[in-house]
Amino acid sequence: MVNAHLLNGAALAYIGDAIYEVYVRAHVLEKGLTDPNLLHKSAIKYVEASGQAKVMRHWLNQEDFLSQEEIQYFKRGRNHKANTKAKNASIGDYRQATGFESLMGWHYLAGNEERLVELITYAIQLIDTENDKRIGGD
Repeated sequence: MVNAHLLNGAALAYIGDAIYEVYVRAHVLEKGLTDPNLLHKSAIKYVEASGQAKVMRHWLNQEDFLSQEEIQYFKRGRNHKANTKAKNASIGDYRQATGFESLMGWHYLAGNEERLVELITYAIQLIDTENDKRIGGD
């Protein structure tokens, strides 16, 4: 296995994005959707930069939710100089989302499966709650 401690933020985000997407895809399948177009549309709110950025801001505003080591790996991704542009997102949200993905990648590569699943589950719940608020108009 690759040593996660030696990877830069972009490499951690690369694997973190893929791992997070697998969990998101499983989540939308659990909703009973089977049409590929509906599955894709349902998954977008979880994987778009603005959704991941909201999750990170929420976590960072909760005292002691993330460990100092987790914050370090988030910052490694957030602060990495990107050679790509954000699609449909502000640069701030894009950087926050890259940090989110870097954190997911670090947990995966470090073998922290229990914490990884905890964070992904919480992220999905936060995004679902936000979406429910928009739909309900609260």
